[in-house]
Amino acid sequence: MPAIHLTDDFHFDPEAVLHLYRLHQWSSAKKPEQLVAALRNSHSLIQAYAGEQLVGLANAISDGHLVVYYPHLLVHPDFQGQGIGRMVMARMAEIYGAFHQQMLVADGAAVDFYKKCGFVRAGKTEPLWIYQGDEH
Repeated sequence: MPAIHLTDDFHFDPEAVLHLYRLHQWSSAKKPEQLVAALRNSHSLIQAYAGEQLVGLANAISDGHLVVYYPHLLVHPDFQGQGIGRMVMARMAEIYGAFHQQMLVADGAAVDFYKKCGFVRAGKTEPLWIYQGDEH
């Protein structure tokens, strides 16, 4: 198995990204133009590659000073459990670790993953949204 390497640039193959989102059955894959534009306009985009294959991806939206929100983290199902998600989040921590507030929304098994990365429930807050997806 090739070594995993991370990139933090905004150059990516849209089809490879869409494939990753489709593997996870994320509804954002049904809006490919918007998804690609959203990723390219993120504050940060971290990609994980095994050789030439995209095996992980995360993005961040931020004001650049105080607050960062992590909307997406995906790892190819065949590569899960190998520490790729932790590597990607560690890179995000290098960028945003000193920020006043780091936020994300997680459900299912992702909650335990993010707790292992140091995230805790935000007081008595409850997530609220207007959502057009169908995977929850």
